[in-house]
Amino acid sequence: MARAVLSEDSAKEISEVIDVFVSLFFESLPRRDQRNWARVYLNGLLRTGGKKTIRNIAGTGGGSVERSLQQFISKSPWDWTPVRRSLAQYLDRGARRPLAWVVRPMVVEKAGDRSVGVGRQFVPQLGRTANCQQAGGIWLVSGDAGFPVEWTLTLPGPWTGEPLRRRRAGVPDTARSLTPAQDAVLAVRRMAAGWQLQRRPVVMEVSNSDVPWTVEAFALQDIPFVLKVDGSLPVSFGGAGRHGPGTRTAPARELIDSLRHRRRGVEWHHGRTAGAVTLLTSAPVLATPGEDRPVTAPPTPLLLVGARTETAPLPAEFWITNIGDRPLAQLFLLAKLTDRVSLDFAGTCEPVGIRDFEGRSFRGWHHHVTLAGVAHAARLLAAPGHHAPVPPHHPVARAPGPPGRRAAARPEARPRPRDQGPVGKDQPVRNVLDDRPGRREPAVMGE
Repeated sequence: MARAVLSEDSAKEISEVIDVFVSLFFESLPRRDQRNWARVYLNGLLRTGGKKTIRNIAGTGGGSVERSLQQFISKSPWDWTPVRRSLAQYLDRGARRPLAWVVRPMVVEKAGDRSVGVGRQFVPQLGRTANCQQAGGIWLVSGDAGFPVEWTLTLPGPWTGEPLRRRRAGVPDTARSLTPAQDAVLAVRRMAAGWQLQRRPVVMEVSNSDVPWTVEAFALQDIPFVLKVDGSLPVSFGGAGRHGPGTRTAPARELIDSLRHRRRGVEWHHGRTAGAVTLLTSAPVLATPGEDRPVTAPPTPLLLVGARTETAPLPAEFWITNIGDRPLAQLFLLAKLTDRVSLDFAGTCEPVGIRDFEGRSFRGWHHHVTLAGVAHAARLLAAPGHHAPVPPHHPVARAPGPPGRRAAARPEARPRPRDQGPVGKDQPVRNVLDDRPGRREPAVMGE
C-alpha cells in the first residue's frame, strides 16, 4: 500500500507539534543529542514515503545519519517507559472525552526467524498459523480518536528459554513467555498502579482459557473491564453464589439465546455505515474458573452481554463485564470502541510505520514502537479539528502562535445513552441513545 508524503504546510505544522512533544515526553533522555535524534526519527516517520526503515528515514543524510539512528534505536539504553507514561498522562488529561483503554492485538508476519519474538504460532486474528511477531497496543480512546500509549511484545518459549537467543536479542532476564492477553493485562495493571492515570474501563478480547485469570487479575486492582469472549465460554448463573442453590453452568451463547425475550435495541452508526439496530441481552453470571486453578476467593459478580442483529437468528457477539451500574447501551458502545481503534490503526498508526521495524533487538523494537506511538499522536493532533494542548507552564504555551492548528471543539456528537424496555414482537425497536421522545439521533462511533 502506497503511503503519501505530507504536504509542505502539513509537514511544517507537524514538525512544530513534534518540537513540543520532544520537550514534553523525552525529557527523561539524559543527553541532548538523544533528544535531537528522537526529533529526526519522529519527523522521518511522518514525512518519509514508503516503508519507515532506518535507511529510508536517514534518506539523503548518508551513512553517518543512518549509523547514528541505528545506534539511537537499536543500541542506546534509554528507557522507553517514562516516554510512554508521559504521553499517556498528557493524553489522559488533554484528550476530549476519553472513554476507555482498548487493547488491540498487532500481528507482524516475518520471513525469517531472527527478529525478536518471531516464531510459528497460531494467530486467532488471522485464523491460521503464521511465522510472525505477536504484539499488543494499549490505546486511550475517545469517541473520535484513539492513541496507542503502551506496547507489549509476546515472547514464545524459545526467546525466554534459550540463553543464546535471549542474549543476542537483548531480552531481559525478567521476561517470561505468556499469552498475548496475559502480557496486555500485566501492562494495564502496571499502568494502573504507577502511571497516575484516571481509572477508565479496559476493553479487550480474550480467549476462553484466559478469562478466569484476566477477571481475577483486574479484580485485584478494582479495574473495570469489558472483555469480548467466545460464545462457547462456560458461565455459571442462577444461584446466590458459585455453590448456591440452583446454580447452573452453560455456554454463554446458550444462556443469552434463552433470554431473547428480554432483548433491548440500540441503533448506532459507525463510519459510513447506515444506522443499524443491534439487539442486546444481558444476564448476571459468574465466570467459570479454570479446572487447574484453585479458587481462593468468591468469584467476581459479572454481567454477560450478548448482541445480535435484527435479522440474525442467534447472538453473534458476547462480552463479560464487571461494570454493573451503566445502561446496557453504554456498555455496548464501550465494547465497540475496538472499531474506533481499528480505524485509527489503519488510517494513522500503520502509515507512520508501526509494523516497519526491521531490527532484531528487543530494545530496538520497543524504541521504534514508542516513537511510532508519539508520531501517531502528532499526526492526529496536528490535523484540522484537533489541537495539541500544552501545559500552561511550558514555554511554548507563552509563545506567539499555536504549535498546531487550533479549532473550536466540536459540540458533543451523542446524547447520553439510556435503556428502553424489553423489545417484544409487536414493539418497534427505538433508539436507546435518545433522551427525548420521538427523536432518533444515532450514536456515532467513528467518522
